[in-house]
Amino acid sequence: MNAIDTNIWIYCHDRRVPKKQAIARSVVEEARPLALIWQVGCEFIAASRKLVDNGFSEQEAWDALDDMKSMADLIVLPDVTVWTEARRLYATHSLSFWDALLLAACVRAGLEALYSEDISDGFEVNGVKVINPFAGWDS
Repeated sequence: MNAIDTNIWIYCHDRRVPKKQAIARSVVEEARPLALIWQVGCEFIAASRKLVDNGFSEQEAWDALDDMKSMADLIVLPDVTVWTEARRLYATHSLSFWDALLLAACVRAGLEALYSEDISDGFEVNGVKVINPFAGWDS
């Protein structure tokens, strides 16, 4: 099972870079079965505010989150034990706190892959491999 990081979900709705939008939409279609991490849903709503000036409304953001939930085969809810793993990842791999928390949730849920632009392509921890669908893409 796979997870998709917030940035890719945002690119699905960001019309400013059509090539990146197309790649993001392709990831969403192909990354099955799909787990939606609670943190990603929260971050999506917060980050979607930067798209308001480009015509993506708050209502569209909430509708998109509903779509994300309906696509998911699993919703990974918060679990306090993830903090311990996140702390370890944060300390040992120089990850941001939020990336460490996301990866820890993926590990806890037993996922195979996380699609993300924010973490190095090919990075692997406890069976979760990071795939950057934009690696090698020249903007």
